[in-house]
Amino acid sequence: MSTTLDLALVKVPAQIRKRLIESYVELKRGLIEGRLDLAGMSAGKLCEAVIRLCQERVFGSYTAFGTKIPNLPDECRRIITGTAVAAVSDSEKLIVPRALVFLYTMRNKRGIGHIGGDVDPNAVDSSVIGSVADWIVCELIRVHHGMSLEEAQDLVDALSTRRVPDVWDVAGKKRVLRAGLSARDESLLLLYSTRDSAVLTEDLVDWVEYSSLSMFQIKVLAKLHQERMIEWDKVTDTVVLSPKGVADVEARLISTARQ
Repeated sequence: MSTTLDLALVKVPAQIRKRLIESYVELKRGLIEGRLDLAGMSAGKLCEAVIRLCQERVFGSYTAFGTKIPNLPDECRRIITGTAVAAVSDSEKLIVPRALVFLYTMRNKRGIGHIGGDVDPNAVDSSVIGSVADWIVCELIRVHHGMSLEEAQDLVDALSTRRVPDVWDVAGKKRVLRAGLSARDESLLLLYSTRDSAVLTEDLVDWVEYSSLSMFQIKVLAKLHQERMIEWDKVTDTVVLSPKGVADVEARLISTARQ
């Protein structure tokens, strides 16, 4: 993805382009993997990169990376109301800065990648963040590569290959959509999708659709617990994926899915 975006945004200053692409790719990866913390942090980095591009286009220079912009919404307003030093598109002066304010506010105030948000993030929030980020990148491609917005959208759609997610949330349950996985690997993948909280054993066995709870505990959970892939608390009958389990899923299951 990054190579094609690099070509599409070749007219953007190299330092800005590099950070813009890296943050956008990370944001999309976070959304695909259901990691809203990663998506939220990446959304903030994307805003930091794009606002510098708007500064450069409107004022002829931009705040150096490593120097904090004290208040991003205020800086966006300065760009919108300021006098441009040269010809600049309305998009980069008026529209993109407003989109940045919205994206940055969503990231900060909806609890996405930011401790202390007003509400817990959900699928609708993450979808909006992804859509706004897509629009910003499409618009920059359109402006800097001379494409129509539709052509830019086609490019981003192609780059952001919408693969089927490994885990599907449906009617209060979770299902692994990838075929051919063992009950062990399905369990690890399901726990990875909820790794910020403990899962009841009875829920996990239901999600895996294992025929017997007692046999699932003996053949799957006990072994994973012994290997320290999970922490199985027999008192509360809950399961949590360990750091070792997270590393195993990311190295063996998620990387395999991307190939």
